[in-house]
Amino acid sequence: MSECLYLEDLDPGSSWSSMARTVTETDIVSFAGMTGDYDPLHVDHEHAASTPYGKPIAHGLLGLSMMAGLSSSCPRVRTLALVKVDEWQFLRPVFVGDTVHVVTQVESISPRGRRSGEVVWFRKLVNQRGECVQSGRIVTLVSSHSFLPRSQPIPAGMKLNKFQSSAPEKIDAVADQ
Repeated sequence: MSECLYLEDLDPGSSWSSMARTVTETDIVSFAGMTGDYDPLHVDHEHAASTPYGKPIAHGLLGLSMMAGLSSSCPRVRTLALVKVDEWQFLRPVFVGDTVHVVTQVESISPRGRRSGEVVWFRKLVNQRGECVQSGRIVTLVSSHSFLPRSQPIPAGMKLNKFQSSAPEKIDAVADQ
């Protein structure tokens, strides 16, 4: 397993290539079952034969999901949150048997407080022929080295915002209604 990087370890322009993964018919059928997207373009061989693609294609969001998985370890980063998927483009179809990998580049880094920063990644999902099938920007919040977990829990009844009462019994009374 590769070393986990923090915000300070990243530099704009740095890039990585992930391991590759072959898309299977089981991947497509499992994704259809998980999402409920049984569009004939993905799961019906006869229908798909009549389309410009000539055969079933993988769901675009399956490709996006594979990109997320393959890039999660290349580089392995102390990610705190996915903030945004921006300008994502589905450029070419992905077929059963295609082998894809992800090329990632740090586009920009912006500090967000003392403990983290926002990283804009440009990512491309590339097939075995070197064709970019999907691309766009992924924005994540990444921990800095100085991030320390909360050392003490928030005391019960502490008012966290203007909508939360400092009196727990009021919250219970509203919940019972």
